Amino acid sequence: MESNRDLDPNKDDLPLRANTNHMLVRHYVLDLTVHFQRKVIGGSIVLFLEPGVVSSKHGEPGDISNTPVQNLSQVSSKHDVSSPITPEPNKVIPPEEPSCLCGGNDVSSVLWGDESEEFTLVLDCCDLTVSKVEELDVTTVPDLKKLDVDQQHANTDHQSSSLVQRLVSMPSVSWRLQHELYMQCSRSPTVHNAQPLRFHTDRWSLQIRKEGVCTPRDFPHAVRIWYETKLTGGSVRWTNDQDARCCVYTMGSPINNRALFPCQEPPVAMSTWQARVRAPCDYTVLMSGENQAFPKPAETGSLQWDYYVTMPMPASTFTIAVGQWLEAGVKHPNFEVEKTDKPYNKELSVSLDNDDQQYVCSHMDYPCRFMASAARTQTVIPHRVFAPPCHLQKANDMVLPLLPLCLTAAHSVLGVHPFSRLDVLIVPSGFSSLGMASPHIVFLSQSVLTGERNLCGARLCHEIAHSWFGLAIGARDWTEEWISEGFATYLEDVFWSHVQKLGCREAEEQRQLKALLRWRRLSDELQNSEEELQVLRPNKENTGEVSESGASVVKHALNPEKPFMQVHYLKGYFLLKFLADQVGEEKFLDFFKVFVGKFHGQLILSQDFLQMLLDTFPGMSRSVNIHGGTALEQQIDVVKQSQMGLLVSDQRLINASIANRSSYTTSQLRKSIAASVNVYLI
Repeated sequence: MESNRDLDPNKDDLPLRANTNHMLVRHYVLDLTVHFQRKVIGGSIVLFLEPGVVSSKHGEPGDISNTPVQNLSQVSSKHDVSSPITPEPNKVIPPEEPSCLCGGNDVSSVLWGDESEEFTLVLDCCDLTVSKVEELDVTTVPDLKKLDVDQQHANTDHQSSSLVQRLVSMPSVSWRLQHELYMQCSRSPTVHNAQPLRFHTDRWSLQIRKEGVCTPRDFPHAVRIWYETKLTGGSVRWTNDQDARCCVYTMGSPINNRALFPCQEPPVAMSTWQARVRAPCDYTVLMSGENQAFPKPAETGSLQWDYYVTMPMPASTFTIAVGQWLEAGVKHPNFEVEKTDKPYNKELSVSLDNDDQQYVCSHMDYPCRFMASAARTQTVIPHRVFAPPCHLQKANDMVLPLLPLCLTAAHSVLGVHPFSRLDVLIVPSGFSSLGMASPHIVFLSQSVLTGERNLCGARLCHEIAHSWFGLAIGARDWTEEWISEGFATYLEDVFWSHVQKLGCREAEEQRQLKALLRWRRLSDELQNSEEELQVLRPNKENTGEVSESGASVVKHALNPEKPFMQVHYLKGYFLLKFLADQVGEEKFLDFFKVFVGKFHGQLILSQDFLQMLLDTFPGMSRSVNIHGGTALEQQIDVVKQSQMGLLVSDQRLINASIANRSSYTTSQLRKSIAASVNVYLI
């Protein structure tokens, strides 16, 4: 059990406390209101749960003490120094439940001990004020009870849990009905005469118990949590836009989404979600959702926006941005309020023809675009661009025309767009990077609007590449960021060359110049940063491993230097460039498309990519002098022979190459990259 003692500032690992091996969240239903005057987001979240792969009598946190997550009381965040946690003066008052705070169900740390025999559901949670946790009685939903007529999941002792199990197990062809039932269940009353579930919060988690329940299978499968965010939450950014108007957006780093809602942060906890968000009438709510939401009237002075996803994704990919944004390319930017009660935009949904069923995916069941013939030929997905008024003209002149070109280029290289639509938002000036990709939405810095279109176009290509690498295919271990950023950095050059319609020679010269600039940047970073932060796989042979409960840590994730480092971008890029040089770029990109077809909708580790690469190009073993050995040893040899070590120290050669690109031939560049890039993958 983590105490309330001060965290040790010398530690920088981010704990993932959720016991995902004991219990998995399969679906979230959020019902939230954005309060700009108080700068909080508050309401409820309903979790639909399913027992995990490990059946344990004892839940968390007792199991944590025997895992790498031990001594969590010594883990610190950079916010501990700059933004000390202060008591939250405002208690949560959930809508339509003004009396729910009476009595409360928070248990003090004095009464909450590890020695309890009861099962504990552990959720990742930070800087949230939780007021109440309830067990829902889904047996009151008539339409849900009809699903269990065959008694397949009948359990007279736990009828509610049986119904939830049936609900989360519905096939993807019934996703509309499933989402409607999720929404109905989220509004269910609490179990009659039942006490609220007991809970306790510490620095990094929310822990929930039900009296007398000792196993995950007997724990409630539908739980509602009432809460509010805090100003100290690092991933919820309250600020003013460039027109000095209040806005809020989420930034997953450094503590991911646990400061927005209680959730399971480990990537393996892939789930779907629905969200209803209320905001003042003059605000637009953008979110990572498959549908283009149309606002509906809510209470006086407010509108509600409904979003959903059917593709299971890690909770860290959930993104929201609320502000007085305007849409580029629209003569009358004031949106039209939807006048119907249709819950979903059917135009953007995936429909499967009989011929589509021949395409077989390897991921869990969901309505996959890769199985739809119409999606395979859709070179440009529906897209919109939003910005504050002062940047609307630049967004209209630069971003909006570039976006379809970048989308077309990406489709020509990788094939099916994994997501059905895309919104792009020019975020406030305090945004800490050039861009950030989430499902269905990309945040862009205003910096990309300056100068010529090269910076904006290349950045759009980078973020669009994340649709495949980073989102549709994610890293099973968060420390393997290169799987996302290295691939996106490599592909941005490929996409941008397609957009520019460059000839082979021009494209090669441009890539040489970019490689040299990145080489210089990487050299500087390696000379001016801690060596342990330069390693792409800091967990080494333990990468991807978790405790018996599913808890783990993200190494160095809270180190204040980490967000400013680009090692995972640059080393990953150079590794891919080296491998492309071994087989030829055209064959390498064809391999990418096959790799995406096999692994989309899944989480991978480095060895998954390297193994498939060696299987596809067995001649690579000979070209890099691999002689026998196991598959893992061969992977290590490929990586080692992209040469781990010092970068070239002759800056004069680099400077000369930048000044006169023709003085540095392609063969020389390839040789130098292969001989000098330190990737530290294995």
